[in-house]
Amino acid sequence: MLDDVKTNLEQEGRLVKTRALVVGVSGGPDSIALAHILKRLEYRIVAAHLDHGLRSESAEDEAAVQQFAAKLGVDYRNARIDVGSYAADNGLSVEEAARILRYEFLFEVAEEYEAQAVATGHNADDQVETVLMHMIRGAGLSGLRGMQPRQMLAAWSTERPVVRPLLTVWRDDILAYCNQEGIKPVFDQSNLDQTFFRNRLRHELIPDLESYNPAIKRVIWRMGRALSGDYAALGEIVQEAWEDCVLEQGAGYTAFSREKFVNKHEGVRRGLARKAMATLRPNLRDIDFEAVERFVHFAIDPPRSQQQDLIAGLRLIMEGERVWVAAWEADLPQMGWPQISSKSEKLGVPGELRLPGGWLLTAGVVDMDEESREKALANADPFCGWLDGKQIGDWLTVRSRQTGDRFQPLGMDGSAVKLSDFLINVKMPRRARDGWPLVFAGEQLVWVPGYRSGEGLRIRPTSQRVVKLSLARKEN
Repeated sequence: MLDDVKTNLEQEGRLVKTRALVVGVSGGPDSIALAHILKRLEYRIVAAHLDHGLRSESAEDEAAVQQFAAKLGVDYRNARIDVGSYAADNGLSVEEAARILRYEFLFEVAEEYEAQAVATGHNADDQVETVLMHMIRGAGLSGLRGMQPRQMLAAWSTERPVVRPLLTVWRDDILAYCNQEGIKPVFDQSNLDQTFFRNRLRHELIPDLESYNPAIKRVIWRMGRALSGDYAALGEIVQEAWEDCVLEQGAGYTAFSREKFVNKHEGVRRGLARKAMATLRPNLRDIDFEAVERFVHFAIDPPRSQQQDLIAGLRLIMEGERVWVAAWEADLPQMGWPQISSKSEKLGVPGELRLPGGWLLTAGVVDMDEESREKALANADPFCGWLDGKQIGDWLTVRSRQTGDRFQPLGMDGSAVKLSDFLINVKMPRRARDGWPLVFAGEQLVWVPGYRSGEGLRIRPTSQRVVKLSLARKEN
């Protein structure tokens, strides 16, 4: 056991003896044994105990841990937090609330001591229970691999990892070690309370599974170990795909190239979806199958609204060939779209109108010959519009959309549609619609720059006076 722990500390934990190491000590056999072993191996440890305020005897437990730390001759830090109230106030289970507050406390102590890591007493039995919990909740490889010997918990620290040197050690061996060394751990009665999910696994499900296979715990432990390696290999592939697909990241958002994302292998797409959600919601423990599939399906076949709720206050947004996953409260960056800042502007014919962001809208009168007419009729540039100028006076109106606007798009035989429906159909980004510059001749919408000219003033083979419109961004 000591050899296993020593190897875990050096190879997987990558710890040194010259820097402080904060050890979470609840008083139970796992954490007590871990602190004792670390001191025996000459690590510079700080024992940290959090009283959850859930049991009447918790003050006695704290006194016992303090006495144990004094006997070991190590620094000691403690705190008391009302976990029950925190859970109620935040809509969390008591188990989850205790976990959050415990890590928050441990990493605060680690920062105080400039420690190299936080160490916890999770053992092989805990690993089996964790894998089963994730399996029941429908986790992917990330959950089925269980806890890791060394892991960054971004929700609490991006500088210091949590290390778990006892993940290869079974609970029976830990109890035997305590007995051998004369260590008297605290017995937590709440470990028998089967209203807690983990306790039901420990006392009901696992014994039942052992009736099918007496070695089931070792089987599940080995499965988690094997899947950890598979996950690491897939992680490298997903990271490469991430660097290829991600266009932009910022506070509360990530943007993917839709084309690149959709063309990835199914398993890689799921990995990218999980990574995106985990990046934006590091506290989110369980990213279930449904959330991942919702993300992937949205990218492949987005809804007409181009927007969808995802999970944990995140949303998906489709803007052209860009897929955003973002917090609802995130302020997404402007994409450099043409926008009009005022309600209405006049555009002289000929003339030009400067718009925010360096955009320039111009109108010119063109005398058509046969070659230029054919070029105009075959126009393939959506940021260039051609209008029959016979019915156009000295100016056009440029404004943003208004309720009730309708449009007769070129190529629809004069059929009129709601402008709002047209903008959805051509997949104009939702955020761009309210300020998009629209060109009107009188009350008639004649050009939606970047998308389509109108049917009413389209040029014809007989058109003589033609107005050419163009919208372009001029670099400073």
